[in-house]
Amino acid sequence: MTIAIYGSRRQNDAVEYVAKFLNVLAERGDKVMMHRKLYVHLLEYIPEELKTVTSVVDGCEFTADLAVSLGGDGTFLRTAAWVGEKEIPIVGVNTGHLGYLAALTVNQLPELPKLIADDYLRIERRSVLEILSPDLPQHVGRYALNDIAVSKEETSSMIQASVSLGPTPLAEYKADGLVICTPTGSTAYNLSVGGPIVQPTLDVNVISPVAAHSLSMRPLVVGADTPITIVPQARTAHIRLALDGRSTLVDTGTPVVVGQAPFKVLVMQVAEHTFAATLRQKLHWGEK
Repeated sequence: MTIAIYGSRRQNDAVEYVAKFLNVLAERGDKVMMHRKLYVHLLEYIPEELKTVTSVVDGCEFTADLAVSLGGDGTFLRTAAWVGEKEIPIVGVNTGHLGYLAALTVNQLPELPKLIADDYLRIERRSVLEILSPDLPQHVGRYALNDIAVSKEETSSMIQASVSLGPTPLAEYKADGLVICTPTGSTAYNLSVGGPIVQPTLDVNVISPVAAHSLSMRPLVVGADTPITIVPQARTAHIRLALDGRSTLVDTGTPVVVGQAPFKVLVMQVAEHTFAATLRQKLHWGEK
């Protein structure tokens, strides 16, 4: 088995478990590739264990049977971008706090091969958003597992966004911004602006205004197979476009077309754990 490892460089508390994990993989004869940023960080702490790493990767030109994300949800999103269209299963190992996307705690990392063999984990196929507009900047990528957001460049003004579903006009949103999210991203930015929580395996997207200037502008759930076109207007020359937090400036009035990517992100979750249990655990629902 070939395992690709991506992680945040703030992994001091996880170093002990990463070392044990690498030793387990070496004993099994697995091949290990690691993103260079994590490799350079760990080199100071576990140089001997890192000798078992087969290859160190800078970009996305690699293939593997499994990807391991060490960190929180932000790290998982970067791991998903690293994996890209390859549809390699990703297991999140939480070294952060909330961790909606993580299946394991860091102390479980050395046990990962055994957990997989024992069918402790299952794969969920999560939908991905894609920017379909050909004339938008490409340095932030085209895909987003969580959300794509259009917002104002300056804090003193709002935007007005004409939104269409396919060829059909929907609404003129007057707000500080607009969030288009997948079900996976419904517990991220969308949740903070009052959008609904959506079961992550459903085939829908959510349109949520940020600080809408009209009470009639409410979050809306739409089918994921319908492209969403946003034409933002503002008093400034640019608006900000963000994909999973990676942002760039776009000329005001430039159409932003959002569709469904032709691939899924394969997220590994604990087989017996349910979405309802995750919400109760992370949001502390039902606690007295």
